[in-house]
Amino acid sequence: MKYEIEVVANIAAFVGEAPVWDWRLNILYWTDIRRGRMYQFDPATRENRKIHEGIFVGGLAVNRPGGLTLGTWEGVQLWRSDDDTAWLEHGHIGGHPLQFNDCTAGPDGSFYAGTYFDDGIGKLFRFRPSGHAEVVAEDLGISNGMGFSPDLSTFYHTESISRTIYRYDYDATNHVISNRHTLVKLGDDEGIPDGMTIDADGFIWSANYGGGAVIRFDPDGKEERRIRFGATQTSSVMFGGEDLSDLYVTSIARGDGLPPSGLEPKIYDFSAHRGGELFRVKLDVQGKREFETEFLWPQ
Repeated sequence: MKYEIEVVANIAAFVGEAPVWDWRLNILYWTDIRRGRMYQFDPATRENRKIHEGIFVGGLAVNRPGGLTLGTWEGVQLWRSDDDTAWLEHGHIGGHPLQFNDCTAGPDGSFYAGTYFDDGIGKLFRFRPSGHAEVVAEDLGISNGMGFSPDLSTFYHTESISRTIYRYDYDATNHVISNRHTLVKLGDDEGIPDGMTIDADGFIWSANYGGGAVIRFDPDGKEERRIRFGATQTSSVMFGGEDLSDLYVTSIARGDGLPPSGLEPKIYDFSAHRGGELFRVKLDVQGKREFETEFLWPQ
């Protein structure tokens, strides 16, 4: 199948990541983590506007009471602009530093955020709207893409060091995840699973870092299709557009040690173009709306 792939923003993003579609405003948020920047892409005007510079933002979600919820390298922050912010958690929890990579919102308005360290082991936290924070997964190398099945029976979570996408049972009444199982395990000649999103049919779209592709897996973990890009370091994916049939794909220009030394896939071509662009692909399937967090701003 031939796809219409276009570059909609070319800023040589050092670590382009975390695309999130705001279906109310019809705009896409995304970040350049290691430059401490966040962008807003408007497909109606094709303007890609920088809206934040400062703290590294690893992941984010639209916050229904207003603004965004950011998983930063200093903690979890409510954000309306760089001059209008509030910390939900800052610094540490139980001695564990809060340096976040990929994040997502849950059906109950919670914020799922996984920590990331260049030389350490991370955890996956859930921050509830009540203010309670808890660890829902531990012993993670690089916590990455997450999502929920359309019927809310399953939670998916990517762990990039082991090249694995896990599936968990999700209790939509009590909002508990349990019974972790391996859904997808990639070999070291297949690239590294990075960010993900879930479509309306319950299929998983996973950015393949090092493989220059986005892979669609069925709910049983079988590959259904693969879309290749002109950049080897594809990093994350998100459905957008008025009918959610546009797939936005971020990529990474950085070349000094990502992923951690020794994890480069065997197929990695160091002479190829790495990335830094934001791509858009027209598809024959539709995504689903991402959940939003439900954090009230302090008075």
